[in-house]
Amino acid sequence: MPPQKCAARGGPPPPSAPSYATVSEVVLKIIKHYHEEGQGSEVVQGVLLGLVVEDRLEITNCFPFPQHTEEDADFDEVQYQMEMMRSLRHVNIDHLHVGWYQSTYYGSFVSRALLDSQFSYQHAIEESVVLIYDPIKTAQGSLSLKAYRLTPKLMEICKEKDFTPEGLKKASIAYENMFEEVPIIIKNSHLINVLMWELEEKSAVSDKQELLNLSSSNHLEKSLQLLMDRVDDMTQDIVKYNTYSRNLSKQQQQKHQYLQRRQQENAQRQSRGEPSLPEEDITKMFKPPQAPPRMDTLLIAGQINTYCQNIKEFTSQNLGKLFMAEALQGHSS
Repeated sequence: MPPQKCAARGGPPPPSAPSYATVSEVVLKIIKHYHEEGQGSEVVQGVLLGLVVEDRLEITNCFPFPQHTEEDADFDEVQYQMEMMRSLRHVNIDHLHVGWYQSTYYGSFVSRALLDSQFSYQHAIEESVVLIYDPIKTAQGSLSLKAYRLTPKLMEICKEKDFTPEGLKKASIAYENMFEEVPIIIKNSHLINVLMWELEEKSAVSDKQELLNLSSSNHLEKSLQLLMDRVDDMTQDIVKYNTYSRNLSKQQQQKHQYLQRRQQENAQRQSRGEPSLPEEDITKMFKPPQAPPRMDTLLIAGQINTYCQNIKEFTSQNLGKLFMAEALQGHSS
């Protein structure tokens, strides 16, 4: 489960949220963390450390959350974070808390757990971000690392905890404006650049040709399966909301008919010189049906949009490979 609390850091918050994030060797630590503890759909998470410089957020260090089970009831995440940051401060390493990271499985990260965790971080630390690392997409040949923040509108909704259809409609919240992506610039030291250049020179030719692999059935099939599952969830939520709308409309008709009968009875009693019937509390007689939560539906829509974008990018790359292979085949023949 994502962290629900974060350790507060010292110092006043910046005057405005940073416009972009700068990540250095933190990327390698995140990748290493997943390869050591992540297995398939297993999600790994950790804390991001750094500092705010002018209009950018520099993420210079990170450390992982240890894997623990429900049996570890005495484990305190906040205390663990505080001890880690205290140890880093003692060795003169950046220790200011600026967010958290987690891995994802085929882009499956838009969830209520991530929303609650990022709200907790962003509410305590204004400039915090969440880094999402996709190891499966990275294995296809390009690093998949994205930074997200909650939009100001969604932050206000989460503070008020008004997730009703009326509240979300009033705030103009849709799945498109729930999260905002922060551009990432990856910077390496000169020594790391030299090391990467040497590794590139020593790498085998077969590894370089891996990017030209035309096989895509497994990855595409799994992505489409996850997409269909979320579409089914969306369909069920739509059915629930349509049922709520019908029940609400039916109740409004019954309420209107009751008021009309009441007015007719009072008119007849007045014509006979009798006193009108006492007024009754309509809200107690006709309790409105409870509206289904709409935030989960918006998150499902956001996840569907993420799946569609991933499938679009993946198929575009494979179509390019197929056209290139066709041209090479025609040239060789």
